[in-house]
Amino acid sequence: MRFTSTRSNTDVDSLYTVLRGLAPDGGLYVPKTAGETPVSIASIGSLAEAERAALGAMFDDIPVEVREAAITNLLSKFPAADPIPLVAADGFQILELFHGPTGAFKDVALSVLPVLMAAAAKKLADGRKVLILTATSGDTGSAAMAGFADVPGVEIAVLFPNVGTSRVQRLQMTTPSAKNVHAIAIRGNFDDAQAAVKRLFADEAFRAEAEKAGTLLSSANSINTGRLVPQIGYYLLAAARLGQTFDVVVPSGNFGNILAAYYARMLGAPIRKFICASNVNDVLARFVATGVYDPGETFTVTNSPSMDIRKSSNVERLLWILNDGDSAEVARLMKDFAETGRYALNAAATAKLKADFTGGVATPEETEAEMRRMREACGYVLDPHTAVATAVARKLGLPSDGVPCVIAATATPYKFPETCQRAFGADVLDNPPPAFAALETAPITQNQVVDVAGIDDAIRALF
Repeated sequence: MRFTSTRSNTDVDSLYTVLRGLAPDGGLYVPKTAGETPVSIASIGSLAEAERAALGAMFDDIPVEVREAAITNLLSKFPAADPIPLVAADGFQILELFHGPTGAFKDVALSVLPVLMAAAAKKLADGRKVLILTATSGDTGSAAMAGFADVPGVEIAVLFPNVGTSRVQRLQMTTPSAKNVHAIAIRGNFDDAQAAVKRLFADEAFRAEAEKAGTLLSSANSINTGRLVPQIGYYLLAAARLGQTFDVVVPSGNFGNILAAYYARMLGAPIRKFICASNVNDVLARFVATGVYDPGETFTVTNSPSMDIRKSSNVERLLWILNDGDSAEVARLMKDFAETGRYALNAAATAKLKADFTGGVATPEETEAEMRRMREACGYVLDPHTAVATAVARKLGLPSDGVPCVIAATATPYKFPETCQRAFGADVLDNPPPAFAALETAPITQNQVVDVAGIDDAIRALF
């Protein structure tokens, strides 16, 4: 597979996109010919086969032995017979993506990416250290630190909001003991962290300074193709299990997970509609309804912190698809965004967007009410992000027309005990996973806090 930038016509291979993360022009790498050869959905019977199909379709130029090693590493982190169960609950099909080491959907991709990154570094880094810069609103950081712990030749720096993550999310990022992982709290929000990461990638002088010191910069956010592509496997597996057309509802922050579902449809998954579920930071729900991306001035810290995002990077990849690969048009939209803080799709792209996507919003109060309602209805305990998704699905009258509704369950409730306690009025989280119980007594190893203006120096210190 050959890749290009969303903002200019380039031509690079898969491992290059994994190593570099972001294109030099500030754009994201996209596959040029995704979907030209659909996968055989009927032949998929396990997570391994779903990942084999996704990696084979999108990363066919990466050696088979590398792809297989990545899948082997994934399965070692998900030892259950069924690592991603599809559970029927109150009329929904809940796709449980949270059974990995840190209890978040990102564990799958961040068990695959380290193997791909190591192969990319071996081929392209010429012996230089790879420093991965990652912004997180709560879940990516811990999953990335767990995935890259003790990987030779790689260090990772995670930027996260000093206020806004759950206590468990924070402990997962501040207690790792591996010497090559670094968590840096910032006095700002996720958008500040992500903006810093993208700015540093686009800063030629900063990248040159890093490379002079023997360091290549990369990313583990879903701006990296090596993070995004493995997530396609979730929806190929759901399609194989259901064997019919379905809708998918994804609680969306940075838009990577729902975009993975969109790519899965390009590869043959029979998905009818993509429902973007938002909390009150509702820029994505408004975007899919109007074709206008306008974050507005209001940012709210909510009980679904991984969705407390107003500037969603992966939307740019969708813009490229909606505009038929017109990188000049995407560059124009991104220029509008940089200059005015908003952009508007043309009529043709807006029509395509509305044909495939819809959205909805759940407030913090509605989220906790949905958590209670679901537990009372069928005994199922949702985390707050997944509750946003089921609440939005319910508002939209899903499932409908005999079409199953798949809910992407993106995190375990054990990551959000404070919200669960408030929602249920009691501690209903019995028998926490051992890794979660151990957090309570683990020593704090990461305690750096910086202002947004101090991010560059904090990263520079890791060269």
